[in-house]
Amino acid sequence: MNLETLTRLTRLRHDLHQYPELSGQERETAARVAQLLQGYSADQVLTGLGGHGVAAVFDSGQAGPTVGIRCELDGLPIQELSTQPHVSKIPGKGHLCGHDGHMAMALGVAEDLARQRPTKGRVVLIFQPAEETGQGAIAFRADPQFAQIAPDYVFSLHNLPGLELGAVELCQGAANCASRGMKIALSGKTSHAAAPQDGISPARAMSELMSKLAGLGVGGALDTDFALTTVTHAQLGEPTFGVAPGQSEIWVTLRTVSDARMQTLMTEAEALAQDAASADRLRVEITYDDVFEACVNHGDAVTAIAKACASRGVKFNLTETPQKFSEDFGQFGKGAKASMFWLGAGRGHPQLHNPDYDFPDALIPIGTGIFLSAIQQVLRDN
Repeated sequence: MNLETLTRLTRLRHDLHQYPELSGQERETAARVAQLLQGYSADQVLTGLGGHGVAAVFDSGQAGPTVGIRCELDGLPIQELSTQPHVSKIPGKGHLCGHDGHMAMALGVAEDLARQRPTKGRVVLIFQPAEETGQGAIAFRADPQFAQIAPDYVFSLHNLPGLELGAVELCQGAANCASRGMKIALSGKTSHAAAPQDGISPARAMSELMSKLAGLGVGGALDTDFALTTVTHAQLGEPTFGVAPGQSEIWVTLRTVSDARMQTLMTEAEALAQDAASADRLRVEITYDDVFEACVNHGDAVTAIAKACASRGVKFNLTETPQKFSEDFGQFGKGAKASMFWLGAGRGHPQLHNPDYDFPDALIPIGTGIFLSAIQQVLRDN
């Protein structure tokens, strides 16, 4: 990538950074991306996939596989704390996960493909909405338009603070944990605080559940039996001294390496909730949000990324240890050979989702180059 291209993509990244939109609300970001892709003379630009998703097709006109590159459109509901001139202009919202940088790299691929079409097959660039809620990839793939662009191979990356700047970590097999948010609502009957015996309070059951849920999954080695439960929120009644509470709610995040272990963990957690409610004559309602299935890399796709890194002189490490955090990219692996890889943002770099996080611009040419080499690798070998 020459200096002029890098300067242009960096400026674009900074512009995107200043106007973050939350999951499911990425209308303006999607419109801008679609306009840019039209300017890169994509053979087809699809919009409105799964909400505000965008896809661009670069077609050789020759038989061959379809290779997808996926990035994300959404920001986070976090106030950015930064002295950078490109700091977010939207109060309470920030690109504090690096999706602005991921978009810049995918657009860098588009710019290269505009100059030189693939020699065979097709390349599809996927700009997915609502990754942060776990809903975007499911909705994108369920959209009727997806059948037109369904890839045979698909690649994605995520920048990773704590990993050496520009280095790659690549998982063989499980790449990201499954996770889901579990909400447990306990309902009894309120009473005057002077006569708690005339009500049905969920306080005891709530206290017991918080302790037992936390002990249900204690983490440990990231193997097939890994389970982690994290109580993230709890509310008992209303903030008043005059009422003995009749309602409570507990939020807990369940996390496992595999989807099968997640099903077992859910069954165990639900049984605890039912038993605690039954013991105190409470009603219980259980719901789930932010559902992420496990992300599992395909061996052939991993090989393509490894070869791409080697051809670019990028330092990489093959590992069998997945990341604890979740990614909805695993949905694309249901119909394609998929691989997610991690691109180091620097050992001392602020963590993802921190208010002082900013995507390192030095990663733009590295990530773009790996994607381009992976595309060439697949098209050459298939």
